[in-house]
Amino acid sequence: MREVTDPLLKLVRRPHHEPVVAQTARSTIAAVISYVVALQLSSEPAPLTAPLTALLVTQVTLFTTLRTGVRRVNAVVAGVLLSSGFSALVGLTWWSLGLVILAALIVGRFVKAGEFVPETAISAMLVLGVTQSQVASMAWDRVLETLIGAIVGLAFNVLFVPPVWVQPAGDAVLDLAGRMRSLLSGLGDDVRGHTPVSRAAERLHQARRLDHDIVEVDVELRRAEDSLRLNPRVREGLLSRVVMRTGLDTLEICAVVLRTTCRTVTDLAKKRTSEPLFRDDIAEGMHGLFVEMARAVEAFAELITTPVSSNAEEAEAQLVRSLEASRTRRDTVAFQLLDNVRSHPRQWQLHGALLAEADRILDELDVEKRSERLWEELDRQSRERREKNRFLKGLRQLRRRERSHREEKDEERELEWEEER
Repeated sequence: MREVTDPLLKLVRRPHHEPVVAQTARSTIAAVISYVVALQLSSEPAPLTAPLTALLVTQVTLFTTLRTGVRRVNAVVAGVLLSSGFSALVGLTWWSLGLVILAALIVGRFVKAGEFVPETAISAMLVLGVTQSQVASMAWDRVLETLIGAIVGLAFNVLFVPPVWVQPAGDAVLDLAGRMRSLLSGLGDDVRGHTPVSRAAERLHQARRLDHDIVEVDVELRRAEDSLRLNPRVREGLLSRVVMRTGLDTLEICAVVLRTTCRTVTDLAKKRTSEPLFRDDIAEGMHGLFVEMARAVEAFAELITTPVSSNAEEAEAQLVRSLEASRTRRDTVAFQLLDNVRSHPRQWQLHGALLAEADRILDELDVEKRSERLWEELDRQSRERREKNRFLKGLRQLRRRERSHREEKDEERELEWEEER
């Protein structure tokens, strides 16, 4: 039987998990539909702005689709209105073109068009380039086609809700934790016996490459967070986002400390080129410490990627056991290193650095600290929501007051009119 890592199996499973495949299919269908609708409503013989907008708007998540649609519509409308005003005053000259582009780019920032700021200038140039008699028709068709593409793209993702990309993000987190676990296990093997400087330096390079891995995981996690926003199929979207985000922050800190640990081991290997790094009993203790820390990192990743309704308690229990075993190993190694320093005080500062770095990793993975950080983040998110709702509530109250004030004035006018009659 073939293993799970078989390339053929990966190719078969890829369409179900790869966001690019889903985005390609959705964008293609939405673009064709928007073109068909635009042919019926627009006076242009080839209304390609509609499918172009649909291609740019249709994203792999409902939240990004809505955000992209609003930004593109803002950009096009702002560019068309600006260019219509310029076209009514002056024609197309080199200086009017430059002035329109400059003004459009500035206005695009003000209307929060985001990545579609250049679209404001493009729309303005297209409208400015037509004759005076065609300005109104060109401007209306440009806005209409943009609205058609944006509405079709949004409706497509509303009717066919995009999938939740939590699983790919969880797999990326587990893969990152697996690399960290392998690195810790490798350090456990290196501290036993003689370790060449080249091998220690290779571990250090592996630790430095974790920064690139974290960036890739962050991209996956951002996509997962966007897929949870405004998704009717998700009930605990906020909790899932906060759990994985705070968990990735913890792993990032551990990766930084792990890089420092590899640097310490490399420095120790440079000082002891012709002898073992540690005495045999200390080496066995250090090996056990790194192995238990590797298990703790793996258990932590399992915990933050496990759904709340599933095996979270089991994952948390495994993490607690791994942390307790790591702290026991750490205390044993500390006493052994203390005795060794008294008899052989060379590079004692590197021994202390190894213990301090192990303490930092274990402290970051601690269950109570994780719970604290999680509740703080949930409280902050809830507080921001309340403040936002308070602002909206204040606007509603202001509108009610204005409406009641107008109604009172209308009643007074009616009474005055009746009295005059």
